[in-house]
This record gives sequence, structure tokens and C-alpha cells, in this order.
Amino acid sequence: MDTGRDLELYDTTLRDGTQSEDFNLSVEDKVRIALKLDELGIDYIEGGWPGANPRDDQFFHEIRNYSLSHSRIAAFGSTHHARYPAHEDPNLRALVAARTPVVTIFGKTWGIHVRDVLRISPERNLELIEDSLSWLRSRVQTLFYDAEHFFDGYKADPDYALETLRRASAGGAEVLVLCDTNGGTLPYELTEIIKGVRKTLGEGVRLGIHCHDDAGVAVANSLSAVRAGVTQVQGTMNGFGERCGNANLCSVIPDLVFKMGYQCTAGKNLTRLTSISRFISEIANLSHNKYQPYVGASAFAHKGGIHVNAIQRNPETYEHIRPELVGNIRRILLSDLAGKSSILAKARQFGLNLEGHDPAVMDIVAQLKELEAQGFQFEGAEASFELLMRKALGISCKYFDLIGFRVIDQKSKDDGPTQSEATIMLHVGGHVEHTAAVGNGPVNALDNAIRKALEKFYPQLKEMTLQDYKVRVLPGSPGTGAKVRVLIESKDQHNKWGTVGLSYDIIEASWQALVDAICFKLLKSEEKI
Repeated sequence: MDTGRDLELYDTTLRDGTQSEDFNLSVEDKVRIALKLDELGIDYIEGGWPGANPRDDQFFHEIRNYSLSHSRIAAFGSTHHARYPAHEDPNLRALVAARTPVVTIFGKTWGIHVRDVLRISPERNLELIEDSLSWLRSRVQTLFYDAEHFFDGYKADPDYALETLRRASAGGAEVLVLCDTNGGTLPYELTEIIKGVRKTLGEGVRLGIHCHDDAGVAVANSLSAVRAGVTQVQGTMNGFGERCGNANLCSVIPDLVFKMGYQCTAGKNLTRLTSISRFISEIANLSHNKYQPYVGASAFAHKGGIHVNAIQRNPETYEHIRPELVGNIRRILLSDLAGKSSILAKARQFGLNLEGHDPAVMDIVAQLKELEAQGFQFEGAEASFELLMRKALGISCKYFDLIGFRVIDQKSKDDGPTQSEATIMLHVGGHVEHTAAVGNGPVNALDNAIRKALEKFYPQLKEMTLQDYKVRVLPGSPGTGAKVRVLIESKDQHNKWGTVGLSYDIIEASWQALVDAICFKLLKSEEKI
């Protein structure tokens, strides 16, 4: 086993991950996630299928406006349709039109798909594979081939499965990715098949692995594939994907680096893994899996008796790695020891002078625990957390005081629009400002009203725009009586920041997040003076 070789990581969260039930992303969401994956050091980011839907086409156009520091964007598609020659196929032309540095196409390996899905001869399928790759080869920088259902196809007819790989290689594919598309192959089977592929095709052929988790072994299969000689690993963040999901890169990467000794660019940035994992869940408006290995809130949580006593003496007694290696924290449940290191790390990140012996540290820890118990979530809302820390340290600024606000929604006809109006009264700059505004819904009306009242005093607020708004209903009280958490993403010419609010009342939760967003903008404007 050669652990000295570098591995390539290929993320397909933005394409395969979006096939997961309840996992939906806007174009802006996809861009924000891509930037985070680039920050982590993922080598390839599969953005979608050009021509499949307008959203993917918009993403490929929009992402060209950003300079990625490491990652390369990949477009995904299929071999050409049997009724077209390669040069006339709309799918292949759309892949080229996406202007991505990487293109990945998939083809059929398993006989039942050739016969029952494509309804063509086995030889015609081989022609589709080679012709598609040959036509793309001179038109793209980097070309990969996904051998769909490879392991099932190999088990049914190994000679034909291997021939599809030979044709893909002849067509110019740089990496042949072996896909366990149905997710039913077990690690011992997978390892033997990969050894057979390498023996037949030769050591010089570069292989990749793409596993689904229908048998619960996608991560294990990915690791086994690397041990067997694969050099590219495909997967998704948090394991999002169709049916039971894909191989979870949040487990695969630290396993490869910390447990197996392999090297990859993302392995140098694993202290960011937890925050990026949770950021993606929050952007998708989904609860983060607290029991997820490495990055879950419970991954390094300890509760009760012998475990707590042991962990305080030596963390290795009940932790397989140090949590800070993946950006997570140790949590001693029901104890004021939880979270201290995280608070100090955040203080350094925010440029705040805070030492471990400062009593304010434990005050902040206590506040954080209480707020999290209520349902607040500060991943994706670090601006709110920085304001909380500044208030605890006595260095926060008061830019205005609320005297009161009122929001009215009026609907006069069943088929007519709802009219929203907000009235607000603030004490600001020694004056009482009383104003009103309308909007597209009550939150937009409230946002417009507060800006109308404040912009004459703080003209820099004109630079700030609300970029995204998400509402999450929290478990607890049933139905419409439940608490809601509001996450707001704001931006100006230079920065983006997230804020959070929580209440049984969606307007109140939105108000909290709006106020934090405005105060954070004013705070950062002061720091630049």
C-alpha cells in the first residue's frame, strides 16, 4: 500500500447531492457552497448537468465570476444519444458550452442497462462511450469517465465491463471512475474487483471510485478502493445523495488522512471541516446530523460518570482523535467546561482580546449553551455570535433603540395579493424616528421600514443588501405553534455575513436577525475608519 501518493478528491454535492430527498439549492446556494469547498481544498467540484435545467446552466455562468484558489469546476453529462453522431449530440455540445475546465461523462457498463434502458446492442454502447470521449477530448482541458453500475456489471459479465473501460481509455478519459451506483457492493467484493481491473488494464491506468450508501458501506468501500490502488475519490459533503446518499467526504477525508496516512490538499485544511459541513446543512435548510462522525455535535460529546472523569484526565481515553483537528469541539454535557476552547478560538478569529482565565469566557460559554438549548444555531450566523461575544466583553456599541414596531398584513379578496406594511419607531442619534414602509411580505416591509429610519443617520447601510432569508421550524411544539429559527445572509461590496433569530413569532425572529445584520454592518464600517 503506497500512502505516499497524493489523492484527488472530487465533490458532487452540487449535482449528485441535490438528488437527495429534501436537499434543494438555489443558484446562489450552489455558488456559496462551491466557494466553501474551494476553501476546504477540494480538487474538483461537480456543478451540475448543463442543459438539464436552467439552474445548472446559470450556475456554470455565475461561477465564472469567481476566482477559485484551488478547486476546478466540472460539468457532468452522459455519452451521446444513440440516434445522434457525437458531433451533433445536444448533451455533448452543452457540456462544451458550459466552459468548465473539467468534464465528466458517464456510460453504461451493465448489460441490463444496455438492453433494457438504452435498448441498443452491446457493441453500439461501446461505440457511444469511445466516440463521446473522443469528440470531447480536443474540446476540454480535463476529461473523466464514470463507469455507471460498474461493479454490478462486472459481476454479471466481467469481460464486457472491462471492455467498456478499454473503450473509455481509448477515447481519451484521464481517469476511469468505477461506480457502485446501486450501493450494494460490499468491501471485500469491491477490493477483489478493483484488483482484477488493475491486473487487466495495467498499473498505468488511473482509477477513481464513486460509491452510494444503500448497504451502509459507502465510506468503507471508498477507503477499500484507495487501498486497492484508486487515486480519485468521489463523494458528497454530509453524504447527501439519492436514496441513502453517497460516500460522505466528511468521513472519508479525515479517515484517509488521520487513519491511513494519505495526502491530499483538503487534508491540510481539516480544521475547517466541521464549520463547512454545518454551513452546507444550514444553507440547505436541513438539520445537521448531530451523530455524524467527526463533524457532528455529538461526535466528541461526553456525558456522565466514568467517561467524564476519564476524559478530563486524558481525552484519548474516549476520543479517537482530537476534535480540534477537524474544527469540532469537545463537549462535557451538563458541565461548564464545555466549549471554552471554542470560545477562545472564535475570539482570536474575531480579533478580540480574550484570555483563558478571563471570567467572561465562562459567561460566554454559559450564554452559548443556553441559547443553543433554546434552538439558536450559530453555524452560518457568525456575525450574531461575534456581537454576542462583544456584548459579554462590554465592548458592543448601541446604534439605536427600539421604541416599537407594528406589522400589518391585509388581504381583501381570495384571488388578490396580500398587502404588507410595517410601522416602526426608533430612538437614534438623539431623535425619535417614526416611519412606515410597504414590502413584499411582512419581513420585507419591516426591513424597508428600519432602513428608512436609519439610513439618514447611517448612510453606509445603503451599501448593504439582504442576500438570503431562510426559516426553519424547530422540533417541539406541534404545527404552527413551534419555534422558528430565521437565518439571514447579508452582503456589501466586500463581505458576506450571517445572522440568526429565534422565536415562536416569525416576525420577532426576523427582527432579531435583521437587527444583528445591521449592527454588524455598522460595527465593521467603524473598524475601517
